[in-house]
Amino acid sequence: MSEPTTSNRSSAIAAALILGGTGLVFYYMPSMMMSLSEISPWLSYAVAIFFVLAFFAVFWLRGRSQRKNKDIPE
Repeated sequence: MSEPTTSNRSSAIAAALILGGTGLVFYYMPSMMMSLSEISPWLSYAVAIFFVLAFFAVFWLRGRSQRKNKDIPE
């Protein structure tokens, strides 16, 4: 069996860190939303939407960066 390359290992570590950080944010999101809803319900909605979109944006940007580094046309 061949050993995984360094780039595969670093990609897996980066993905694990991103998922772990996102998991922490989503774990605490209900309490954040309850606290923010005392100020404004719309503010809590906006923060929740921001974090959900940021989750997908991070992976989209990472994919674009990796594609650019490998010189593969989009």
